[in-house]
Amino acid sequence: MAVSPLAVHTMAETVLGCVCAMLDQTAAEVEGQPGCPCRACVVPGPPAWDGCADPCGPAESVGGQLTVHVARIYPSSSFPAEDRTVLGTRGCLVPATAVELVITLLRCVPTIDEHGCPPTCEELAAAAQIVHVDTASVYNALLCCLPSTGTRRRGPQFLMGAHRVLESQGGCGGIEQRVTVALPGCGCPAEEESP
Repeated sequence: MAVSPLAVHTMAETVLGCVCAMLDQTAAEVEGQPGCPCRACVVPGPPAWDGCADPCGPAESVGGQLTVHVARIYPSSSFPAEDRTVLGTRGCLVPATAVELVITLLRCVPTIDEHGCPPTCEELAAAAQIVHVDTASVYNALLCCLPSTGTRRRGPQFLMGAHRVLESQGGCGGIEQRVTVALPGCGCPAEEESP
């Protein structure tokens, strides 16, 4: 089935909303855990690490950066397997569309101080806890929120992908989580008859 023009972007926004809501819920439950960053957006490709430290709003805003971007889109007759069927041979035999999304969450991490001293073990442990809680929050957002979205009774089909902790760069660190989602299709457009 063909994919509707806004299906990919709508799914990316849906995932962003699910993750942001879960981060805020977790912040209310876990003392010292930051919520959804004030810089949370769907981006056109891998994100630039330019929104880690500066809160972008009032004093109570949470710094950091949460992004969702598309890694790839592919046909799938048997989700989540990539389809290798030759198309265009008979009518409209278009397989379903799968989209792989990447969720990236960046937070400030401790670095060397003005005297050249490394962060203390306590500072590193506190940063590690934030990363670990963020990991669970993003994972839970996908498992708990994503099934309640979409047009199917049980939400879209999806496959949890690899999770990884990102190496710290310039005072930022964080996580990346991949998820592949089967997009709802629509029928092929009617073919115009040639005169």
